[in-house]
Amino acid sequence: MNLDLKGKNAFIGGSSKGIGWASAVELALLGANVTLVSRNEDVLREKLNQLPNNGSQNHDYLVLDYCDLEIFRGKINKVTKTYHILVNNTGGPTGGNVLDEPTEKFEQVFRQHLETSQILAQKFVPDMQEEGFGRIVNIISVSVKQPIIGLGVSNTIRYAVASWAKTLSKEIASSGITINNVLPGYTLTDRMEEVFNQKAKSTGVSKEGITQEIIKSIPTGKIALPEEVGAAVAFLCSPAAASINGINLPVDGGMSMSL
Repeated sequence: MNLDLKGKNAFIGGSSKGIGWASAVELALLGANVTLVSRNEDVLREKLNQLPNNGSQNHDYLVLDYCDLEIFRGKINKVTKTYHILVNNTGGPTGGNVLDEPTEKFEQVFRQHLETSQILAQKFVPDMQEEGFGRIVNIISVSVKQPIIGLGVSNTIRYAVASWAKTLSKEIASSGITINNVLPGYTLTDRMEEVFNQKAKSTGVSKEGITQEIIKSIPTGKIALPEEVGAAVAFLCSPAAASINGINLPVDGGMSMSL
């Protein structure tokens, strides 16, 4: 199985922690040169030194805020490196029922998730086409398969990103570029802690009680580790996954009821 990514450059959003960081580590282990991306430069500097390196890899980082579209676009337009791999990943919005959410929140999250992905694709895909190799992986959510109660805005925008990706996958695959979505379920990240704390506050049920109920709903009987999601991302970026294109891959322990 060809998993070799030596000489490939990977741009990984939200990669200072959680699933983004786990994906960065897995890609580095396959030989890719990794660009870590986050808002916090101090954390990026620290994490850069922790990335696996075979001695010939050139890792770096980019300070980037996905919430400020004007600055985001300006910084991306100045990027000169050729990227073969793009991992779109950014933090999800706070929870809430759809009817209670202001329209401005939908607009903000749409810009943060979909418009930034479009900007990055427009910047990096031409080089991928010239190289004859490209991988775009969007880390979204299992809510694409089965909406999660209490995450109204997230459910809506995540599905929009999945539809964007499916459309793009039809347009660029002939150039050796694939685009796929990884759909994490409940995963041991800071984001999950936020969601559980919010749910505990709104329901009056303890976080421990909520956690146990969630575990009961997962056939494997465990909450996923970020490294397990990162491994799925890395495989989809590898040469071995050349014929996997336009799919939604749940990494949820079998929790979702859809096929």
